[in-house]
Amino acid sequence: MQQALDLIRQNSPESVERALALLQNTVYSFSMKVCGHPEDAEDTMQEVLLKSLPYLPKFENSQALSVWLYKVARNRCLMNRRGAKNARNRHVSLDELMPTEFELEKLLKSTGPDPEVNLLRDETRRRLREAVLKVPPLYRMVLVLHDMEGLSTSEVASVIGVREGTIRVRLHRARLLLRQQLTHLENAKRIVADRTRASTGKRPIERPRHCREMFAALSDYMDGLVDDEHTREMRKHLNDCKPCVAFLDSLKSAVQQCRIYEPTCDTGRAEELRRDLLHKYEAAIAALPKAHA
Repeated sequence: MQQALDLIRQNSPESVERALALLQNTVYSFSMKVCGHPEDAEDTMQEVLLKSLPYLPKFENSQALSVWLYKVARNRCLMNRRGAKNARNRHVSLDELMPTEFELEKLLKSTGPDPEVNLLRDETRRRLREAVLKVPPLYRMVLVLHDMEGLSTSEVASVIGVREGTIRVRLHRARLLLRQQLTHLENAKRIVADRTRASTGKRPIERPRHCREMFAALSDYMDGLVDDEHTREMRKHLNDCKPCVAFLDSLKSAVQQCRIYEPTCDTGRAEELRRDLLHKYEAAIAALPKAHA
């Protein structure tokens, strides 16, 4: 965002066009992650930037621009008929996301590929996109803004309009849901067997209290938000509990995968839309003195 602001302040047609290209990529990528449909993402990109044009020179810092832009894009995504508004915003409890003993056994035996190498494959990109879209909208929005767009907890709270503590709760559940969906998709041939086990009552044996406490605090631990005393306790637990280590590694892998996923808009179409935006930006700026007068 800072680069876009610097380019806008140069106030030349070339610099403004480069700034619009950066903002186009940001809004399109965000919209694809939230909505999953290129047509909706393209419409959102164009409408959000059109609405933003008169305000772009007025932003004093990149954080203000970032929060405002994502807030407008979020509201537009929620309006799409194929977007998040049609999906049910069901709250998910941590107990629903606790791994089964069977799943922990598989995690202990598996050695997953490096996510950065794996994501070079088109099939894996498709699977990740599908997994993100299966995360309920209530949690997906936080996942996209925090882990995929790189906003801080406080910035996400400003965009969505809830407390930071609520964002942290939703983020942890979103990460767990994403990891769960990726696991299901990566082991598609075994889903039937897993469901059979679940239906026969072989759901997780009650995990020890320390494991459950560890499970509830994994995202804060990963993000360095746990105080020193609890960090020492969690590290001690991890040294003695291989299942928790395996689960933490799989959660880190899921987060890493979504962080390096970046949808891009068709270059030709983006250039066409950007030329239109540039003309409208110049007209909007030219009209500002008259409006003030």
